[in-house]
Amino acid sequence: MTLAYYKASAALLIFLVSIATAFYPLKKKNILKHPESAELGEAFASGIFLGVAFFHMLPESIRLFGRIYANMSYPISEGICLGGFLLMLFLERLSTLSSARSGKDSVPYILSIILVIHALIEGAALGIGETVPETAILLIAILAHKGSESFALCVTMLKHALPLKRIFLLTSLFALMSPLGIGLGMMMTEITYADHAMFLTATFDAFAAGTFIYMSSLHHIRFHHHAKETQGMWELGCLVLGVIVMAMIAVWI
Repeated sequence: MTLAYYKASAALLIFLVSIATAFYPLKKKNILKHPESAELGEAFASGIFLGVAFFHMLPESIRLFGRIYANMSYPISEGICLGGFLLMLFLERLSTLSSARSGKDSVPYILSIILVIHALIEGAALGIGETVPETAILLIAILAHKGSESFALCVTMLKHALPLKRIFLLTSLFALMSPLGIGLGMMMTEITYADHAMFLTATFDAFAAGTFIYMSSLHHIRFHHHAKETQGMWELGCLVLGVIVMAMIAVWI
């Protein structure tokens, strides 16, 4: 299987998982939270994204900017990474502010924006992958996140009594973002030898690293509250395991 064919298959699989996990709460409207086992899987995926950010995307961005601006010592990559982190933080703070001012009517829309941006970026990260092992581990992480995020988004919209047509529209938009990101990432790899493409790739890697760090830390903590502290510790263990897996993979990739 060629890398391009593998990525195309991954895009289709991600789309189908997103639709399927959103369809379930629509059929079972009394379902309001994740099974605990699914949360452990998402914690492991968060660890993978955290590892991808620190062991792959941010170092790669630093390397590329070092080639573009050989005589500059300013931490460009770190600044862009922080920008991605702060953008996601701003969007979630905006969600909290809207909750207080408008009776939570805007919460599902702001959550949709956050998840759409993240889905597009994680898809592009898979799309620019250069090896099958690299894209395979990202696919596993995306599938684990995608299912829970699609489920949570649909449940949030049901809680706020959005019309079914609007729920279907927002869910479909979210489901399409990662496949679209994969396509954009593959287009980027076709022009990697141009100087402007190198700049674009370096910028994207740094910005994506910031969003991955946020989604794997503050966002994860905010949307996971447990009656039992042991569940939280199990999730932390799964997250650390995901980071360790990426640290080991970084030795070969």
